[in-house]
Amino acid sequence: MTRQPLLLAAFVFASSAAFVVAAEEPVEFNRDIRQILTNKCFACHGPDDNTREAELRLDSEEAAFGGEKKVIVRGKPEASALIQRIFSEDEDERMPPASTNKGLTPKEKELLKRWVAEGAKWQVHWAYVPPVKRAPKNFDRLAANPIDGFVLERLEKAGQGFSNPADRVTLIRRLYFDLIGLPPTPAEVDAFVNDKSPGAYKKVVDRLFTSPHFGERLAIYWLDVVRYADSNGYHADKPRQVAPYRDYVISAFNSNMPYDRFIIEQLAGDLLPEAKIEQRVASGFNMLLQTTDEGGAQAKEYLAKYSADRVRNTSQIFLGSTMGCCECHNHKFDPFTQKDFYSFAAFFADIKQVGVGNAPAYPVQREADTKKLAEFDTQIAAAKKALDIPTPQLLADQIVWEEKLAESLKTDTQFGPWHVLGPFAAASFDEAHAKEFVSATDIDLSKEVGGKKWTKNDKIKDGKVHSFVGGNSAVYLFRTVRAPVATEIGLGLGSDDSLQVWVNGTRIHNNKVGRAPAPNQDKVTAKLEEGENQLLFKVANGGGGFGFVFNSKQSSVPPNVLAILNTATEQRSDAQLTELSKYFRSIAPLLKPKRDEVAKLEATKKAYQAALPKSLMTVAVTPMTIKLLNRGDWMDESGPVMQPAIPEFLGSLGVEGRRANRLDLAKWVASSKNPLTSRTLVNRLWKLYFGHGLATPLDDLGRQGTLPTHPKLLDWLAIELVESGWDVQHMIRLLVSSNAYQQVSTVRPELKKLDPYNELYGRQSRFRLDAEIVRDNALAVSGLLALDLGGTSVYPYQPGGYWRHMNFPARTWPTSKDKGLYRRGLYTHWQRMFLHPSMVAFDAPSREECTVERPRSNIPQQALVLLNDPTYVEAARAFAERIVSEGGATSESKFDWAYREVLSRGVTDREAAVLKRVFEKHLATWQKDDAAAKAFLGVGAKPMPGGMDAAELAAWTSVSRVILNLHETITRS
Repeated sequence: MTRQPLLLAAFVFASSAAFVVAAEEPVEFNRDIRQILTNKCFACHGPDDNTREAELRLDSEEAAFGGEKKVIVRGKPEASALIQRIFSEDEDERMPPASTNKGLTPKEKELLKRWVAEGAKWQVHWAYVPPVKRAPKNFDRLAANPIDGFVLERLEKAGQGFSNPADRVTLIRRLYFDLIGLPPTPAEVDAFVNDKSPGAYKKVVDRLFTSPHFGERLAIYWLDVVRYADSNGYHADKPRQVAPYRDYVISAFNSNMPYDRFIIEQLAGDLLPEAKIEQRVASGFNMLLQTTDEGGAQAKEYLAKYSADRVRNTSQIFLGSTMGCCECHNHKFDPFTQKDFYSFAAFFADIKQVGVGNAPAYPVQREADTKKLAEFDTQIAAAKKALDIPTPQLLADQIVWEEKLAESLKTDTQFGPWHVLGPFAAASFDEAHAKEFVSATDIDLSKEVGGKKWTKNDKIKDGKVHSFVGGNSAVYLFRTVRAPVATEIGLGLGSDDSLQVWVNGTRIHNNKVGRAPAPNQDKVTAKLEEGENQLLFKVANGGGGFGFVFNSKQSSVPPNVLAILNTATEQRSDAQLTELSKYFRSIAPLLKPKRDEVAKLEATKKAYQAALPKSLMTVAVTPMTIKLLNRGDWMDESGPVMQPAIPEFLGSLGVEGRRANRLDLAKWVASSKNPLTSRTLVNRLWKLYFGHGLATPLDDLGRQGTLPTHPKLLDWLAIELVESGWDVQHMIRLLVSSNAYQQVSTVRPELKKLDPYNELYGRQSRFRLDAEIVRDNALAVSGLLALDLGGTSVYPYQPGGYWRHMNFPARTWPTSKDKGLYRRGLYTHWQRMFLHPSMVAFDAPSREECTVERPRSNIPQQALVLLNDPTYVEAARAFAERIVSEGGATSESKFDWAYREVLSRGVTDREAAVLKRVFEKHLATWQKDDAAAKAFLGVGAKPMPGGMDAAELAAWTSVSRVILNLHETITRS
């Protein structure tokens, strides 16, 4: 169950003392009134022109107070139509109408009446006003960390204060899970507990910020937000190559890249001057949406989907705003319009993409790779140069070769080069096939036919499909074939669509058919006369691209070389002599070692290039036309053409005389003048370290969201972020260094009643670890976790048959080997349609859309995963091996050792007694069935250790499973 509806109820109905409006306290529009109007009135009297009733708007001050209707008369509720209508006894007059099911409560009615009576002071929605940095009430007392001042101000107003500081064991575990997503070792816990110096806590924080795993922990969250996945999402949900983007995110957080730069590189890294490979990898952000390669899909429809996706998700990711509904109509609650939506979409119109088909991945070639490839090129050039050095022996060998070849040609057919004419357009496929655009009996390659010229084409290769362009059209292909004697040859042909063949002006084949080209579709016998013969082919096409395939037995010597050999020696030009010598060098036995050297170098270079990682990147092209789609209908082209622009109510980019681009958008998003971006980030950071945001929901800071519980704190944090140079680590350091962060998470009775959802932050929050970290934790304490940083995604154990419904093509899960089984959950292959079931059980999102806050459930499947998933069974067995070898001589010492490894504390007598009963019961069971014990211990790829009793190890594995399944084990306290 998510908490947003409950929070909304707490706000609207003032069920929490934190939100009670005392009778003597003035009514405040943003705090007390806006939510009532938004939830109960805006559907009929809000920003959306299409649903507005009675031409009345209540979403702006000018509309609500202007005009002749006197809807709201400041200070005079009895003269205000708004108050009259909401209190009316007449059901036909009362607002909101009963049919809307949005009736006002008595408390809401009284609030509206008090607001009008007190002067009906209007306020612009808080999120759209530039933040103001104000010192907290307790600033002097808590200058070291103003966060505590803001939190205390609200707590003291409610007659409360901070809870006690958490003990040091809890603090270090909290820090480790929050900052690097891994548990501390017992040695690290002991060092902190025993460090009595004033700076002990700060030293731990500083050390964790320098850990390479800091970036991994933040990346888990960011990849949810940007909907990163290893598959395309739609239809067959095929794999994509994008892992380098994940590495970029990890590196950015580890290097503390300023957040404004982080934004700019993702939205427009490809547009930066002299963009480096890392920035082009970052631009892959624009390609993280779902795509399709379904054969029957309409490209235009999906291009519209992709355009809308980028608007919807980019606004949520960076602006904390929901613009999605504006695809079809003006926003019903916020000042975003349909025009804003498509103007925003126009920023992304320059992205190279296809409507149907997988986007290409590009090599991630870094400076070291470029240098290495340049070295290959130098070596290859030197080796090729050696091939060009003339020697007397080579000249003599060439003369012998020419003489032998001339003799053999007397008995071989020799094909000349290809010439192509067309395409010739036709009104239909029937006409394209039947009409004679060229006379088969009068072929003259030097003459134009229908305004078109014959062109030589060396790209047509035997056995390969050669493509042409044009629908309802025909193309002709011509070549000569020299026969030493009259003979017959077999031709294997393929075409898209129909095919006709002439030999020396006589048609020998006519197949009118619709098909895709493939080798040997038509087999034709051609009778050749002695000497030169003419072959003419005509391919007619009914729609789209078309092609042609030719196959026949012929000389292995290329046609251009044959033509030179058929020319008398004294008549050969210098160019022909050079071409003939070049060809001979490519086959001369004397030069084979050098050619092998070149081939080996070229193969090594090719293999190096092939091994380079690839990633989706944004490539800019001429912008496509973006039109405002009526009700989002991609087939309706009647709307106006839109130019790139930010939402009108937020200002303009001030770009004069040119079209704005994504770089302009990125700079505006990352500007201190934008009131949304900094607030959005700090609100989400607060959620990461305190359990929930200062304003909810995290993806909507608009009028449908709640007023921040601590508005001054949120603004202070937003401005601090900008003034720090958009320093993310600085902001996180502030949060985790505060006294508010270091409180216990246990609930005092008075706080439980006053503030059940901890919106005053009089304690810390306690919540389950994220799915990836639950797994990482188990692997870490077992000793199995592989901590390699970055790289391609991996495939840990997954139930057999889980992918059985994956088709087009059918696939099976390619389980990783060795370390790939034990990498952090962050690197698990993210298949949107069939997300790893262990991840699903612990509420990881499919990442089809931006996810800024995962739900947290407590379901039986989670216990079943922890008990039975091979990853956890193997981790339990590996941990059991450690218990046996490192835990001491007695079962009591082993229980205590295990608890210190997993929970950073000693075992209690009660817990030890329960574990002892588990151990003894399972030991007795396994001792009776050695084969079953060994089968149980055989789960996973880790080899069984030698020298350990199978029954004993199996019993300790059972104990380990219990410990890894504890609520405390998977909880961040």
